[in-house]
Amino acid sequence: MKTNNIYIALLALTIGGGFTSCEKFLEREPLSTLAPETYLTEASQLQAYADDSYPRILPSSSGNSYGIFAQDQGTDNQISTNAPSRFATGLWRVPNSGGDWSFQNIYRLNFFFSMVNPRYGDDLGGAQNTISGNLADVQHYIGEMYFLRALEYFSRYRQFGDFPIITEPLADDLAVLTKASRRSPRNEVARFILSDLDKAITLLAAKDMATTRINRDVALLLKSRVALHEGTWLKYFKGTAFVPNGDGWPGKVKDYNANYQFPGGSIDSEIDFFLGEAMSASREVSEKYKNTLTQNTGALQQATTEPANPYFNMFGSENLSSVPEVLLWRQYALGILGHDVALAANQGNWGVGVTRGYVQNFLMADGTPVYANGTYADGNGYYMGDKTIRDVRANRDSRLSLFLKEPGQHNILVVSQTGLNINYEEPIPNITTGDAQRGYTTGYALRKGGNFDTKYHVQNQGYTGIIIYRAAEALLNYMEASYERNGSLDASAREYWQIIRRRAHVGDDIDATIAATDMGREAGNDWGAYSAGQVLTDKTLYNIRRERRSEFISEGLRYIDLCRWRAMDQLIAGPYIPEGFHLWNTPMESWYTDLRADGTDNANVSSPALSEYLRPYQRNANQLAYNGFTWKMAHYLTPIAINQFLLTAPDGQTVSDSPIYQNPYWPAAADQPAME
Repeated sequence: MKTNNIYIALLALTIGGGFTSCEKFLEREPLSTLAPETYLTEASQLQAYADDSYPRILPSSSGNSYGIFAQDQGTDNQISTNAPSRFATGLWRVPNSGGDWSFQNIYRLNFFFSMVNPRYGDDLGGAQNTISGNLADVQHYIGEMYFLRALEYFSRYRQFGDFPIITEPLADDLAVLTKASRRSPRNEVARFILSDLDKAITLLAAKDMATTRINRDVALLLKSRVALHEGTWLKYFKGTAFVPNGDGWPGKVKDYNANYQFPGGSIDSEIDFFLGEAMSASREVSEKYKNTLTQNTGALQQATTEPANPYFNMFGSENLSSVPEVLLWRQYALGILGHDVALAANQGNWGVGVTRGYVQNFLMADGTPVYANGTYADGNGYYMGDKTIRDVRANRDSRLSLFLKEPGQHNILVVSQTGLNINYEEPIPNITTGDAQRGYTTGYALRKGGNFDTKYHVQNQGYTGIIIYRAAEALLNYMEASYERNGSLDASAREYWQIIRRRAHVGDDIDATIAATDMGREAGNDWGAYSAGQVLTDKTLYNIRRERRSEFISEGLRYIDLCRWRAMDQLIAGPYIPEGFHLWNTPMESWYTDLRADGTDNANVSSPALSEYLRPYQRNANQLAYNGFTWKMAHYLTPIAINQFLLTAPDGQTVSDSPIYQNPYWPAAADQPAME
């Protein structure tokens, strides 16, 4: 029956078999057969439902599939052994089925609210609450679920932009489900997310929880992230098919969006609204945590007799509960749930390497850009040049010198687990092997997420905590939102910026850095130097973006930022060729006796005739992205699978009759690449 097919596709009604919680009331009988009055009636049951939802929705919560070393791969920051299809012409295609146009988690969350809110009080005031247990607990778990629905919607919205807003489990009725498939404009989806987060913020204030659970400050931080995302997206895509009423916006073709009016009255008012919301939420978090950010000694510990560096350890410690900056983290346990983050940081980041452009983009310790101190290759004696990794790290922003690995450094200081095949000292980068685990793609590799104790390096059994949200982001969100909105640095933005710079052991004379910035030079290192295909002329704005890039090494925000800044248009006009370390005609060349650079299928490095710098995708002409990363405008959003159109078309065959519309410049036909 067609109605049932739509229901499965749209709402993924699989809740009955989806529980893994240890709560006995869920083990006794499947949820789909329980009478509504027998569950979700007491605080412990609300907690069990929330616990089951955490791993489904939260990032960084799926064990070995997560690795801090890999979060920014496929950007100008980091690349893996194989180029991503989104940067290769014609390889990213419209799927016939599958993809992330999914409502399974949304249905599960809406089911929860349909059961719980009437019992708590539809006005969320709790005045008519009939749920047993501590009232503060009840409020907190409902707040967690609003946060999770907001986060789930944020994930879909980032990929698809316009998206259906569904707030209740729907009846299995063709007309109802077809109408529910209609996409709401992206700014209204963002407003809906903020509304859920406002509810979460109110409810989560009821109780302080361990930072392994969602809390009020995390909800405020996410609110600032969402609002900043939409405010900047609307600003940089204004007038294009990627925003409501823009030229070619596909939402116009459907009668329910034909005469769209922005809630704020205009797109400029909408931009102002979102940036204001980002400022308000981020400032509250910033003021609370600005004086308790984790200390950075500026030095990498290399002996047990040396002081530890709390900032370095924050990314690789077992227990993060006592770290104020960490607002939410994922806990792992030996023999129960593990990961390989520390092991990967000990080795070659498992085939994910840092690019030359990223390394060059970090400031010197005095706050000057690298190019203000001689050539990239040779330097002037303060900047030491890039002919060895040791030289690259000298006198630099400590975030680079801490996390960029150098041959000869001690990777292990405590041997509590023996018999492991790990690197006790950092080896010469293994750039000539095809080993995905131990190979060094660019020659530059990170130790972020590493730990000096061998007990965390047993494969599949690492159990260091993983940060999901930290307070430093709030300071950076405020800096950017306030500057984008007002065009100047207010006192708070300047204060927050200096706090971040001092923690990084970088000179805090922000104005001197801005004055020394050459945007023509920055454009060669940083996609964030662009918006809409043009190099930024505002050097203050650029340096705010640079600070963000430097702080969030491998934390999964880079591609999100590049998209909302519209920072990849320039790749349409000219490809970008990723490079690694300075291999040829340097002392590092002598590290290797097996270099083959003849351009054949047996070549293991790129030819010096192409560049003195290692080019991982130019060993031979058969490699994907051999001629560089390219881009299509369509790639800023994800295409919707064709079966979604067919399931919602009245006759099941005519794609154009579906209430769904395809994303800009993607065809409504399976297995086809972007049109532009």
